[in-house]
Amino acid sequence: MPDSPPDFSDAAPPRTPRPPPPAGRGTALRPANRFAKIHLAPDPDAGANLGPDHDPADAPDPRTQFFDDASETILSRNDSPDVAFTYGLNPYRGCEHGCAYCYARAYHDYLGWDSGLDFETKILVKRRAPELLRRELSSPRWVPEPIALSGATDCYQPAERRFRLTRACLEVFAELRNPVGVITKNALVTRDLDLLSELARWNCASVHITLTTLDADLAGALEPRAARPAHRLRAIRALADAGVPVGVMIAPVIPGLTDHEIPAILAAAAEAGAKTAGHLMLRLPHAVKDVFLDWLDVHAPGKKARVVDRVREMRGGELNVSDWGKRFRGEGVFAEQIHDLFRLAARRAGLAKPFPELSIAHFRRPGGTQLVLF
Repeated sequence: MPDSPPDFSDAAPPRTPRPPPPAGRGTALRPANRFAKIHLAPDPDAGANLGPDHDPADAPDPRTQFFDDASETILSRNDSPDVAFTYGLNPYRGCEHGCAYCYARAYHDYLGWDSGLDFETKILVKRRAPELLRRELSSPRWVPEPIALSGATDCYQPAERRFRLTRACLEVFAELRNPVGVITKNALVTRDLDLLSELARWNCASVHITLTTLDADLAGALEPRAARPAHRLRAIRALADAGVPVGVMIAPVIPGLTDHEIPAILAAAAEAGAKTAGHLMLRLPHAVKDVFLDWLDVHAPGKKARVVDRVREMRGGELNVSDWGKRFRGEGVFAEQIHDLFRLAARRAGLAKPFPELSIAHFRRPGGTQLVLF
């Protein structure tokens, strides 16, 4: 761990030193829960009475805690026209990747926790996810269609190495041949090439790998526990070699920080074997804005004003707009410049084509009964 956090500024002005996040975490911030009337904040002078030899840096890093999620259903329905899928499946709530910009942080408020450090260290685990998925897909009421894995937090976050719920869900998808689209920024997805390639044989699987930046140092600060960019590119190559349709998702595009990398990211992904690409603009709902602005203060103070100004330019003067049709795209000159840059770079990289549609033709009920299409 370096003595001071990396600085991605053009020319960082002098500033009051801020403590970096705990090792391997995206933030040290604990923003107030928007539903709670009482907010507990650590006392900055708490160590003053612990003696002259006390060093705050000696405090133990917060350990990840896992909690059982007692959900009785596993598929979440989406009706937003901005999202390309109707059903999503999230085996975990909260995410150890610790991405400073993650819009899913705001969902932790519903659990009584915060969108900052709690989101990264308090993970709900849906141990019954495979069982619930089998039950829902086996129901006579289920009309087969593609399911997104995941819709919010990353299904291949570090917890997956321990709990293997994503793999168990893929086993259900493979048995029933229900199509599934995976999106992740973790190279752990290659562990499941056997299941994904089997699904791909029936045109029932696709994967998108998220790449925010090609700068390993920036990625390490911005997405501390996600796979580094080089590993994600190797995952694209492995998926493509295994016959799994694979694309790249640049999400989020951070104006003033990562938008200039769009052509290089698309070229690298195409070189690795990606066949299509997409992009989403930065969103900062609720306390996510506090976490991300704090990240800029720590890691890129010289770029903070430019990033914030451009986000406001794209969001009608605000840091977030939740309106359908606007939340993922933004508006205004800067947004259109980014979209134009993406379109041009995607054409040059050979990625400006739609992803092949997944098929429901081979879906079968438990026991092997084939779906008959009329």
